[in-house]
Amino acid sequence: MTEVRSKLFVKSLSIKNFRNYEEISLDLSPGTNLFYGRNAQGKTNLLEAVYLAGTTRSHRGARDREMIKMGEEESHIRMEMDRFGNDYRIDVHLRKNHAKGIAINGLAIRRASELLGITGMVFFSPEDLMIIKNGPAERRRFLDSLLCGIDPVYLDNLARYRKCLLQRGKLLKEFPYDAGDLSMLDVWDAQTVDYGTRIIERRRSLLEELQRTAAGIHSALTGKAEELTLVYEENVSAGDFAAKLRRMRDVDLKMKTTSVGPHRDDLNIKSNGIDLRAYGSQGQQRTAALSLKLSEIDIYEKARGDRPVLLLDDVFSELDADRQQYLIESIKKTQTLLTCTGLDELLENRLKADQMFHVVRGGIE
Repeated sequence: MTEVRSKLFVKSLSIKNFRNYEEISLDLSPGTNLFYGRNAQGKTNLLEAVYLAGTTRSHRGARDREMIKMGEEESHIRMEMDRFGNDYRIDVHLRKNHAKGIAINGLAIRRASELLGITGMVFFSPEDLMIIKNGPAERRRFLDSLLCGIDPVYLDNLARYRKCLLQRGKLLKEFPYDAGDLSMLDVWDAQTVDYGTRIIERRRSLLEELQRTAAGIHSALTGKAEELTLVYEENVSAGDFAAKLRRMRDVDLKMKTTSVGPHRDDLNIKSNGIDLRAYGSQGQQRTAALSLKLSEIDIYEKARGDRPVLLLDDVFSELDADRQQYLIESIKKTQTLLTCTGLDELLENRLKADQMFHVVRGGIE
């Protein structure tokens, strides 16, 4: 058995009518769990079920009804976890025409933040290697996912800010361009600024730690040849948010959307002073993305006192041999659930799996 020092791991997973699975139950190792098989067999769906039970959301951004097996009305996931020697049972109930139900040890919860004291997940897929190349939304998602995993206050503030944007957007669509009484808009503006300011300030404080951690990993990955620099590009500063939102009101009324706020921020990622999104090679972009994702594990451990469960979805096939080896070394002290299409030389000779599952058409052979 691989030596695993993490105080947090998934003991078992049971799913019913989830994606392409009718019903299946698995006991998992606290070390490395490998799910292998051809494409479109259901490997990623297993990781999605674990992530959903640990965070209340799909890593793909899927809606609840989309995850229920075709032809069924509801789905159920049960995940048992061990945290510091204490057992927890998490149940997720998906229904097509109702909000999902989530319970911990049989007691229903109302907020995702109630899971944070128990679970911890980091999901890494080939799409994450596009953090650098894709648009600002991908980089905001990375920052928000990391912060939501370590800070329940941020998770709550982000949910409230998104609600403010939604309600403000509805009002903007209802008002004509030359609207007279905008008192209700004033109410939502005040709340938008309040929660938006908290988000800006928390993201900025995270960037200081993320810069230190990612820069060290990136230096190791590149043999000290490249220096990684992260720059948080605010759409508006915390101190100027209220005034700028007021100045842009006419524009917002005309465009029917909120034009300023942290929902339009970006993260500029540079290597040796070069903007990687605009001028970096594909190899440089992937190395920087790997540095960011591996930083999640270290930052999580410092914030929570344990290491998160690591979910790797066919990532090794996207990395060269040196990056593969660095990733293998990084996961040795973390419970890992990973997928691949076959037991190639890498997995047979360099990655020692504690448990292997052959996934075939929504089943385990």
